[in-house]
Amino acid sequence: MNLRRDLSLLGIFCIASGAMISSGLFILPGLAYARAGPAVIFCYLLAGILSLPGMLSIAEMTTAMPKAGGDCFAVVRSLGPVAGTVAGLLSWFSLAMKTAFALVGMSIFTRLIVDADLHLLSIFFCAVFLVINLVGVKRAGYTQVALVVALLGLMVLYVAAGLGKVRVENLAPFAPNGPSSIFFTTGFVFVSYAGLLQIASVAEEIKDPARNIPLAMIMSLLVVSILYSLMVLVTAGVLEPAALSRSLTPISDGAEAIMGRFGRIALSLAAVFAFLSTANAGLMAAARSLVPLSRDNLIPEFFGRINQRFRTPHNSLIVTALVIAVAVLLQLDMLIEAASVVLILTNVLSCLSVIILRESRVQNYQPKFRAPLYPWMQIAGIIGFGFLLFEMGVEALTITGILALGGFFTYWFYGRIRTTGEYALLHLIERITARELTSHSLEAELREIIRERDRIKKDRFDEIIERACVLDIEDSIRREDLFKMVGEAMSPRLSMEPERIVQLLMERENESSTVLSPYLAVPHIVIGGEGRFDILLARCRKGAYFSETDPTVRAVFVIMGTKDERNFHLHALSAIAQTIQDPHFEVRWANAKTKENIRDILLLGERRRLSPD
Repeated sequence: MNLRRDLSLLGIFCIASGAMISSGLFILPGLAYARAGPAVIFCYLLAGILSLPGMLSIAEMTTAMPKAGGDCFAVVRSLGPVAGTVAGLLSWFSLAMKTAFALVGMSIFTRLIVDADLHLLSIFFCAVFLVINLVGVKRAGYTQVALVVALLGLMVLYVAAGLGKVRVENLAPFAPNGPSSIFFTTGFVFVSYAGLLQIASVAEEIKDPARNIPLAMIMSLLVVSILYSLMVLVTAGVLEPAALSRSLTPISDGAEAIMGRFGRIALSLAAVFAFLSTANAGLMAAARSLVPLSRDNLIPEFFGRINQRFRTPHNSLIVTALVIAVAVLLQLDMLIEAASVVLILTNVLSCLSVIILRESRVQNYQPKFRAPLYPWMQIAGIIGFGFLLFEMGVEALTITGILALGGFFTYWFYGRIRTTGEYALLHLIERITARELTSHSLEAELREIIRERDRIKKDRFDEIIERACVLDIEDSIRREDLFKMVGEAMSPRLSMEPERIVQLLMERENESSTVLSPYLAVPHIVIGGEGRFDILLARCRKGAYFSETDPTVRAVFVIMGTKDERNFHLHALSAIAQTIQDPHFEVRWANAKTKENIRDILLLGERRRLSPD
C-alpha cells in the first residue's frame, strides 16, 4: 500500500526547517564555541555550504524516485543492495540520533519549569510524538507548520534586537584554537543540517514532488543557514566567552543579555517550539527510512507495513521510537558526534549515487530536477565530506566503521538471500565491459515510478504502444526494404499478405512523402475491416533512405487502421507529435538499449492523454 500524498510545499519546508532549527541552535553553539571560539560562526556557515552537494544530489534522486525513504531507496537502485542497506540504516540512525538529541534538549528546557528526571521527560515526549505520527502525516504536518512559523518569528526578533548590541571585542581572537579546530567543529555541527534528509524520507507523501522537493530543500537551507549564522554571531557578540563556552542554553542566555527576562522567556519558548518541531519531524522521517529497505526485502517485511486506517508505517514508527527512547540515555557529546558522522556518510553515498545513475545511462532515470555543475559538485562534496570525517578524528572513523559493518552484516545475513533487485551500477559495468549483466528490470521499475510520479493514466494509445511491434535495424536501409520488413512483421497481426501491406505503404508514399522531418517519418495506411488499429515502431540506427532529400530518417512510426478509426488515427498522430517535441527525444531514441526502452519513450512522454471514457 502506498502512503498518502498530503504534504504541501509549506509543510515540507517546515519539516526540514523545523528539524534543523533545534538542538543545533539552542544547545550546540555553546559546546561548539568551546572547541572553535568565535570561529563557530564560520563553522555553521561552512557546514551549510558543504551540505549543498549532498542536498542537491538527494533532490535530484528523489524527484526521479519520490518514494518513502527517498535517499535510501535511490541508493539501492544506484549502488545496489549492500550499499543501500548501509545507507538506509545510516539514514535511519542519523535521524533517530538527531531526534534523541532534540528530545534531550527539550527536556533540559522543560526542567527549568518542571522538576523532573531528564531521561523520563525525554521518553515521555517521545511517546507523545509517536502518537501524533501514528494517526497520520497530515496531522503531523499541520503541527509542524504551526511550530515553525512561531519559531521563525521569535528567531527574527532575536536577530533584529541583538545585532546592534554585538561587541566586536568578544569576537577576537576569531580562531583561538587554530584551523584544525574549525574543521572539527564544522563536522561536529553538521548534524544541524540533518533536516534536509527528512524531505527525502517523506518523499512518497509530498504533493507535486518534482517541484516541491528541490524548492523546499533550497528554501530551507537558505533560510536556516542565514538565521543560524546571524543568531550565533549575535550570541557570540553579546555573551562573555567564558559564559558561552559553558552554556547549554546559549540562545536563551543571549536573549536575556539583549532583552532582559522577557527575552529569556521568549527564546526559551522558541527553543521548546524548535525541539517540538525537530522531534516531530525526526520521528516522522526516521521511521520512513526503514520502509524502502523492507519493501526491497533487505530487512523484515514487518517494518514496511502500512496502517490500513491512517496509512502510516506504524511498526517502523514504534521501533524507531523505542530506539530513540534508549538513545536519550547516551551522553550528549556522543549523540551529536554519532549523528553528524552518519549524516556525513549519507551525503557521501548520495553524491556517489548520482554519479553512478547518470553514468549508467539508465533511460528511465528521468529526474525533474538535475543537480547543477555535475559531476564536479558531487566530486567536491565527496572530497569535502571525507576531509571532515578525517578531521573529526579516530572516534568518528570508528563510528563510521561500526555502522558500515552493521549495515553489511544485516545485508549478508538477511537481505542477501531475499533480494533480487537490479541496480544502476550493473548497467554501468555492462556499458563499460559490453557484457550482458542485466534483465532491465530496473527500467521497468522506474517506468512505473514515473507513471505514479507524473500521474500518468494509460489511454488507448499507451495500450497499443505496450504491445506494438518494434524493429531495431542496425544498418542503413532503403525505404522499399524497410517496408518489406514491416510487411513480414505485421502480416500475422493484420491477417494480411506481406506483399499487400508493402503495396499499400508504397502507394501511400508515392502519393506524398510521409517524412515529417530529416529524423522522422510516419507512414500510414488504411486497412480493411472495422475497429482495427496498430502501430509499428522502427529505429534505423544508420538511417532509412526514403528519397534523395530524406536519406537519414532514424525514427519511423507506421500507423495501420480501418476507416472507422479515423478519429483515433488523428489522436495517434497528435500523441507522436507531442512526444517528439521533447528536446531529448532524438538522444533517447538513439541511446535506447532495448525494444522496451524504445516503447518507453512514447509511454512516458509528456502529452495530453484521452480520458478512458
